[in-house]
Formats: sequence, structure tokens, C-alpha cells
Amino acid sequence: MRIEDYALIGDMHSAALVGRDGSVDWLCLPRFDSGACFAALLGGHQAGRWLLAPAGGGTCTERRYRDGTLVLETTWDRPGGCVRVVDFMPPRGEAPDVIRIVEGVRGRVEMRMELLLRFEYGHAIPWMRRQKGELAVIAGPDAAWLQSPVELCHDSRLRAATASFTVAEGDVAPFVLTWQESWRGRPRRLDATREIEITERLWRQWLGRGRYEGEYAEAVRGSLLTLKALTYAPTGGIVAAVTTSLPERLGGPRNWDYRYSWLRDASFTLQALLGAGYGAEATAWRDWLLRAVAGDPADLQLMYAVDGARRIPEWTVDWLSGYEGSRPVRVGNAASRQFQLDVYGEVIDCLYLARQAGLPPDDEMWDVQRALMEYLEGAWREPDNGLWEVRGPRRQFTHSKILAWLAADRMTLSVERQGLDGPVGRWRALREEIHREVCARGYDPGRNTFTQFYGSKGLDAALLLIPRLGFLPPDDPRVTGTVDAVRGELMEDGFVLRYRPEADRVDRMPGGEGVFIACSFWLAHAFALLGRRKEARELFERLLTLRNDVGLLAEEYDLGRRRQIGNYPQAYSHVAIVNTAFAITDDQDSREIGTPGRTRTPHPGD
Repeated sequence: MRIEDYALIGDMHSAALVGRDGSVDWLCLPRFDSGACFAALLGGHQAGRWLLAPAGGGTCTERRYRDGTLVLETTWDRPGGCVRVVDFMPPRGEAPDVIRIVEGVRGRVEMRMELLLRFEYGHAIPWMRRQKGELAVIAGPDAAWLQSPVELCHDSRLRAATASFTVAEGDVAPFVLTWQESWRGRPRRLDATREIEITERLWRQWLGRGRYEGEYAEAVRGSLLTLKALTYAPTGGIVAAVTTSLPERLGGPRNWDYRYSWLRDASFTLQALLGAGYGAEATAWRDWLLRAVAGDPADLQLMYAVDGARRIPEWTVDWLSGYEGSRPVRVGNAASRQFQLDVYGEVIDCLYLARQAGLPPDDEMWDVQRALMEYLEGAWREPDNGLWEVRGPRRQFTHSKILAWLAADRMTLSVERQGLDGPVGRWRALREEIHREVCARGYDPGRNTFTQFYGSKGLDAALLLIPRLGFLPPDDPRVTGTVDAVRGELMEDGFVLRYRPEADRVDRMPGGEGVFIACSFWLAHAFALLGRRKEARELFERLLTLRNDVGLLAEEYDLGRRRQIGNYPQAYSHVAIVNTAFAITDDQDSREIGTPGRTRTPHPGD
């Protein structure tokens, strides 16, 4: 199936992807070292899946989330009747559960259930046996149990569970799959009917706390639910996506593991949560950030595990063929060891915004900011790998230098506006020095645009953030020139590429990736800040059409094939929906945001 043929369910500890054909093909667990329970998305003869659909197969007639929830309904109309499958993950108790309830809507429908459960990315094929009226599955550290009133058959050769049954109008047949570490024993059994009521109430109560009621409420509400599902509740960390190795180019090697938390998302995610009225989630995200970055500022990473762990070694899963032949399949992410200057600015900006928004104070916040700034004062001139984690030579990326400026600016404003103590004169001078250098070396006066790195002829979609960060006001000719240059040189069929890898040989990886969805939202956001409201709305509304039938977006979009690509669902894409909707519909966000030295990062609720 296409990536957009999947819907997301989750319990804010783990998540699963459910296909239009009634299959669960991916279950992401916090214990990434054991692998997902299923690996069907990534292929290979050992891949597992959990199919629950009418006999004879075929994709559904309709699917939707129940209003204000992540409870998924998938409906099939057949000549003899109509059947619905309801999928959800209830609030975490002892262990993660995936619950699937078959409901007879009309007539009679023959159903088929097939469970091939695989661990360690398809490598570990477990033993399956009957135990106290259910099926128990075990392989090394992983165990699972399948509970249902439907008679389950056990195929010892395939190590699979199957069931064939008929549902008539009014019939209900629940299936509950529970995972647990094998040494802990069987968690308590759940009542599926009771759990669905609890799950719906939880999601609706949470969504009801939001405060956006503008014309794009449906898109904003759906994206906020997605961001909540991507949150790891015990720590407040938010993963970039729940998948690994879904390709940025079908059949190519740009396949990365996104099941981690990126610092580059920090301030934009905080803005989205605060703007929508979710102060508790914003505080949890801020606190996760403080824990993750604690330690030597020189060792600051661009990403961490959701529990704050630093070691994210990258290895390849050679026995899997990859999504539509896209290899290698990767686990872990070697980019975590790259040097990226921009993360210092993003962390300092996030903590500054948290204080401006009145989030509960943390005694360590200012100490962390000062330690990061002290390191950055001596490191900002170094080349780095840049926002896009290019696997090529380090460069003097213009966006990275602007984020170093942002750090100096927010430290200066922390003293001037928030009454904190520090060498404000030194920070103010550094801010001015970085600003002068970027305008002199990162700007091409002949083309009237900032460039991807010093001396480059290439462009970078990250330059669209210049007015949003306050580096220059929106009406500065250099800003309008850069926005128009990006639109002219990085747009394809109305959407924005991150950069062109072939330009200046910035990346050793092959080109041909899709358009980066968040970058296109950045252009719409920039149009709004420049007062070009009509262009902003037209682009924003066009981008919303890229969402699938349940409102989800991946990382990129393949223009030639007209389909989503990259890891899924992508937090960055959904954060961009929320922030851009506010920028377009809120006058407070569209006004001029000042000049260097007297700036703010705009966000709803500021």
C-alpha cells in the first residue's frame, strides 16, 4: 500500500499503523532495540502483519476517526452486507494493547483474521501456543497474547493465528493483542467495550482544552491530535515520526530512522502547543528538553531518544527488503553525532519562549542557557552539518549562523526583558557581529538573496525562516528577495524542495527526493508575514489537500507519483500546519516583528 493508505492509532507510549485493507503492518514500541512487532512495511519474507477484513480482501469503502479522537473506523460495503472494524489503543495500563472490534452493520459478512507476529524487525519468529483460552506468543525478551471470543486456529508451521467467522447485523467480535516483556508475565485482560468508551473520552477531553476556533479548525485539531499521539507521555518527548526507513525517494538509500526527538523541532513545537492552549504539554516538552541537554554543552546532540538517552547507534537490517525496495533499512541514526550549530539557537529560543509564555519556572533553565551560550561564543564560527544533516563536508551554512545570532539575541533579551543576570554587553556585541557577518558573507547582492552557505550559489528553504526568527523585518528587501528566490528556484509544481543536493555538491547522497512538506508551509507562513495574504492562503489550502483521508502527512511528497513519501506521520509537517494556520488567521502574527536587537519570535498567545 501507499504510505498515505495508513492511519495512526496510539496510546502516547507506542503507536501502530492501520492500512486501508484492514491490516496492522507496523507497531512502534518504546523498546526499539527489540524491534517492532510487525515489519510488513519494510518487506522481506519474514515480515509480519495482522489482517482483519472481509474474506476475499480488498480495500475499505470508507474510514474515519470518530470525532475528536484517534479511534479509527474502517467500513466495507459488500453485496451481502456491511461490516465495520474499529481500531484503537487504550490508555496505557500495564502494557500496550491494540484493540480491534468487528461490528456487523447490515446483512452478513464473512470475515478473515490472520496474525503473523514478528519481533526484531522480522528476524525473530516466535513460538505460539494456546494458554487459558487465548494464544500466547514468545520470542526471547518479547511476548504477546491474543484474546478473542472468536475461535482462533494455530498454524504451527507458519507460526500464525487465523480465524474465519461471520458477522451479522448487531454482532460484535473483539480482538485484543497485548505486548509485554516476556519475563513479566501476562498483564491484566481488558474489556474491549469498556476500553473504547474510556479511550474516546480521554481524546475528546484533551482536544476540548484547545482554543483555536478559526477557519482551519479541522486541520489544526487533527494535527494537534497527531502531535499528542507522537508524544511519549512518561517524559514529554515528541518523536519526529513513528517509523523508520520509509524512503525520501522510492527505491533509493535516503531511508532514516525518525523515532527520536529532534532539538530542531523545539521552539516551533512549543509555539504550536502554546498557541493552541496546551500549557501542560508545552511544559512537559520544555522539561524533557532540559533533561536531555543537561551535561557538557560541547556534547549537545541534535536528537535524543524519547527518554533522553544519547546513544543512537545506526545499523542496517539487511534481511529486510525495505519499503518498495528502498534499502538499506536503518535502525538508529548516525546523524545524532553530527555537529549542528543551529540546535544551540533552537534550545535557547525555546527556553526564552517558555519564560515569556509564563510556563512554571525551572531553577536550571537559566544555568542551561548560560552554559550553552558560553560554548557557542567560542564555536559559532565553526562549519557544521546544517539543519538538514547533510552527509557531506561541513559548511558555513547561513541558517546555522542565523541560529547562532538567534541564541545571542534571546540571551540579550532575557537580560533586557526578563531581568536575568548575565554579560549582556558581550552578548549584544556578539549578536551584532554575527548579524554583520551573515549579511556580508551569506547574502548575494547580485541575486538579492541569502544563500545556503557562504559563497554558495545554492538556496535553502530554511532561509524562509529569516523573518519569522526576527533576523530581519519582513519588509526588508533582502527578505522579500530571498522569499522570491526560493519560490523561483526551489519550487516544483507549486511545492518547495529543501535544497538541491546537486547545487555546490552539498550532499554526498543522490538527489531526486520529493518536496519537503514543512518547507512549503514555511513559504505560506513567510507570505503571511510579508502581508501577502492571498498567496499565503492559496498555498496553505493547496498543501492541506496533500493530507490523506484521515488528515495525516508524511515528511515529503513525490510530485511524479503524486503520493506521500518519507517517515510517517511527520511531526514537523503537522507542527507546520498549526503554526501556519495561526499566522494566516491571526492578525497578531502577521504584523511586523521588529528589527535586529528588538525582536521576538511570533507565536499565538504571545
